[in-house]
Amino acid sequence: MQTRTLGSTGPAVSALGLGAMGMSDAYGATDRAESTATVHAALEAGVTLIDTGDFYAMGHNELFLAEALRGRDRDSYRLSVKFGVLRGPGHEFGGIDGRPQALKNFLAYSLTRLGTDHIDIYRPARLDPAVPIEETVGAIKEMIDAGYVRHLGLSEVDAATVRRAHAVHPVADLQFEYSLISRAVEEDILPTLRELGIGMTAYGVLSRGLISGHWHSGYSGGPGDARAFSPRFSKENVTHNLALVDALRRVAEAKECTVAQLAIAWVAAQGESIVPLVGARTRERLAEALPALDVDLTPDDLAEIEKAVPRGAARGDRYPSAFMSSLGAGN
Repeated sequence: MQTRTLGSTGPAVSALGLGAMGMSDAYGATDRAESTATVHAALEAGVTLIDTGDFYAMGHNELFLAEALRGRDRDSYRLSVKFGVLRGPGHEFGGIDGRPQALKNFLAYSLTRLGTDHIDIYRPARLDPAVPIEETVGAIKEMIDAGYVRHLGLSEVDAATVRRAHAVHPVADLQFEYSLISRAVEEDILPTLRELGIGMTAYGVLSRGLISGHWHSGYSGGPGDARAFSPRFSKENVTHNLALVDALRRVAEAKECTVAQLAIAWVAAQGESIVPLVGARTRERLAEALPALDVDLTPDDLAEIEKAVPRGAARGDRYPSAFMSSLGAGN
């Protein structure tokens, strides 16, 4: 397994990370046994970065990971945890809470659910518009000084917020959706990260399966699948977006790899401090994703990929309109 360092102050981690959300939430029915086997297969393949959130299925994902990681050397993996998203008993979303006192409460629960004495990278999932980022980051710095947290991370904030946070305490990495069809980060945010020596963990590299090469028009994902509410998967947009995947497939075939591998390799090729997160829920999908690190993209390959999927070519926002206002950048 190749490794990368998250910025100038962050930890060294595997060049591919595992996003665990789908093992508990968002994409329909889950299989606990298969999810556990997938976590174990990732660790055995050398994956050391595991990403979760305390609000994923209201703590279920953290409890699941505690069980899946039981007995493993705590120094053999890194836990990245997001906090601050409020949810109700009906699983509805209720806003963001970045207050210092709330943060410390969230952290205490996460440490307990995960069965660990520290979290490697701790980050607010979204910016709380009612709380200055300096206050939220200052509280995380206190937790770093106390030994409960190792590194500060951010998620879905704009370049100006990154600068303000970094002035309080060095930011290891920014987590942001980044894929061939979600490229708003390239305009201001990526240049800022490079200037300040901050890494990126890129989620949604397959756009929730849309550009994995496995999605097809008419497929709904089943009950409980949040993609039913995603503009990019809507009837009026999905056919156009899948045509982009068909164009990408021709490039993948020339490289003798799958569409998913090509899409992951493209994200990894955008910078040495960018670590793609793959939300593999099964060993089969994990096994497909891992070889992406061996796909060597030449300048000509990158030009062909750009021709197949130009920036801004996708139709539909990456989230429903109600969520777009909480993001650091658009599509």
